[in-house]
Amino acid sequence: MGDRIVLVDYRAGNLTSVKLAFEALGVDAAVTSDPDRIRAAERVVFPGVGAAASAMDNLKRLGLEDVLRDVVAAGTPFLGICLGMQVLFEHSEEDGGVDLLGILPGRVRRFPDVPGCKVPEMGWNQVKGELADGVPDGSEFYFVHSYYAEKGPFTVGVADYAGVEFTAAVRKGNVFATQFHPEKSGRIGLSLLRAFVG
Repeated sequence: MGDRIVLVDYRAGNLTSVKLAFEALGVDAAVTSDPDRIRAAERVVFPGVGAAASAMDNLKRLGLEDVLRDVVAAGTPFLGICLGMQVLFEHSEEDGGVDLLGILPGRVRRFPDVPGCKVPEMGWNQVKGELADGVPDGSEFYFVHSYYAEKGPFTVGVADYAGVEFTAAVRKGNVFATQFHPEKSGRIGLSLLRAFVG
């Protein structure tokens, strides 16, 4: 019998704040980089902070690249957060260009430099789309990012920044991922995590 929820520890990421958010819902989330434990979990969360190249390097070094692909292929409910969403795509412009996990079609690009818009985007932004029960269309969530995923066939939530309408949330089968941080988005963020816990 596996853990109910596992947070993937890839030696970076906002693990503590995500763990505390699940605890606020009365759910214990285990933090691990053990491939067998990740594969056996009922639900897997990949919380990401940092740069794409170092995240991919760490996943390779820990032997977790194929583990994440296997978990998704097995139909395990999977939640990616921030960089944990971006790494699901095919390629990122960050760090001179990085190949990602390729679980979702699409590319990750840097926000353009636009007068009056600082990069990274840091703060609250409105997300348009149907994300989950109990999460109204147009809810505001907390973002911290310099790079964004282009809109694609699996985009379910969009936001605007620096003149770009970008993917704020994506869903494909058992995979749900957000560019924003639900664990830093107050009550509405907890509603989204509650829906994932199911």
